[in-house]
Amino acid sequence: MTDKNEIKEKIIIEIEITEKRISEYKELTKPIAPDCAVGRVSRMDAINNNSINQAALRKNEEKLKNLNYVLSKINDDDFGLCAKCKQEIPFQRLLIIPQSRFCVNCSQ
Repeated sequence: MTDKNEIKEKIIIEIEITEKRISEYKELTKPIAPDCAVGRVSRMDAINNNSINQAALRKNEEKLKNLNYVLSKINDDDFGLCAKCKQEIPFQRLLIIPQSRFCVNCSQ
């Protein structure tokens, strides 16, 4: 691994950003009160937006879980190796997607 400290910093930053997004999405996905709508169409829009935000919330919760897992494994001997083929994951890939556990070929 070229520089685990740089990747560790990136993971910590991504965790902070993802936690902030999760907090924002939780606020956006609160139930929609029936009396808050101006009309039927605006309520339907609000429900649709809520569904989109719930999907984004789930995606970010999964990302946070993966980031925390990778952070817990950063000092392992096999950190930076593909979980499938055991080849080294390119350093740039880990900087861009720090929660990567697979090389480009195995991730497809």
